[in-house]
Amino acid sequence: MKGIKQKVSPLQKALNLWAIILIVWSIYRHTLALPEWFDEFIAKPLVFVFPVFYYIKVIEKKDFLEDIYFKAKLFSSDLVFGCITGTTFFLTAVFATFVKTGNLNIIIKSTSAQPFYYVVILAFATAISEEILSRGFILKRLYEESGNILSASFFASILFFFLHVPILFTNSSLTGNMLLLFMATDLILSLINSFLFLQRKSLTLPIFIHAFYNITIISFV
Repeated sequence: MKGIKQKVSPLQKALNLWAIILIVWSIYRHTLALPEWFDEFIAKPLVFVFPVFYYIKVIEKKDFLEDIYFKAKLFSSDLVFGCITGTTFFLTAVFATFVKTGNLNIIIKSTSAQPFYYVVILAFATAISEEILSRGFILKRLYEESGNILSASFFASILFFFLHVPILFTNSSLTGNMLLLFMATDLILSLINSFLFLQRKSLTLPIFIHAFYNITIISFV
């Protein structure tokens, strides 16, 4: 008697790919200590983006940019909203730094370590890779399967958090309360971006918000 073959759902296939990406990324972070520019400009595009591009283009036979909701026509309005959000992040960090230290010397120390344009480019490179995988690919398929914004956003945010575990726990500067803070802000950032992505049907806004968040973190940590 032949066994009954169970059909693998599109969501399960997507989650299987995500799990493979997480395993490869975890091994990479654990075994190699390469410069940050290599991680963000080379490693993440290869590990995060290329498999998703191949899966959408070759396996699903869909248009890549259209499928991940990368809409150029919303670029201007997304940029404005992203700048407003980014300014809010930055001013909040300035206020928190002033309350904690009584001065703003930490800003001068952080930004003088590397050119600001490099910080911006690095932040956007990180945001693009992570948002394509976490929002454009995984969240979109979770929502298509469930039709529920809340549950899809929640589970996508949990997966987004696990994607950052290899980074959080291999960074020696993140310990104690700082580590807990980063874990919490990762979840909050992911939830906000997930809601906006599904409501607006645009990946550019989450990219801008994520990038401005990264700029704030790099400037103050």
